[in-house]
Amino acid sequence: MNLLMDSIESRIGIILIVSDGENLCALDFEDCEDRMRALLRRRYGNFSLCRANDPQGLSSRIRAYFEGDHGVLDKILVSTGGTAFQRQVWNALRAIPAGSTISYGTLAERIGKPNAGRAVGLANSLNPVAIVVPCHRVIGARATLTGYAGGLQRKRWLLAHEGVDLRKRQQHRLRSERVGL
Repeated sequence: MNLLMDSIESRIGIILIVSDGENLCALDFEDCEDRMRALLRRRYGNFSLCRANDPQGLSSRIRAYFEGDHGVLDKILVSTGGTAFQRQVWNALRAIPAGSTISYGTLAERIGKPNAGRAVGLANSLNPVAIVVPCHRVIGARATLTGYAGGLQRKRWLLAHEGVDLRKRQQHRLRSERVGL
């Protein structure tokens, strides 16, 4: 299978964008290319990455996101592969608006599996389409940053770029715990 790949520069590193010719099927950071290729191999078996300039306008849309148009991500069609459970988690991630966060436990509740917080975390770690399937919007129950395949510094930057103030959320959480909410 031939897949189309472009790369763009961003404030948080070079981003690799892979399309199957119709949909975005992988988006990752250049220093995570081995992980991206492993996920693609798991899905497609043998594949070739062919250089392409702005396949399906995807590179332009990702650039627009970094320029402040957060809603542009919602218009990107994705093809993620994965198990039925993973796709359920990844679809739920796309429903989290830019500037919002959610805990793993709350996300598990949203998909009707309230005891699957850890499985939700594992599905997040295998997300092949970073940023567009916004696993960076999932944080710990105490409004703390938890794992992100691209690194916590990038997760922190992406959340700040979308207007999330983690310190304010943590302070609110602490006040709520003190009053028993």
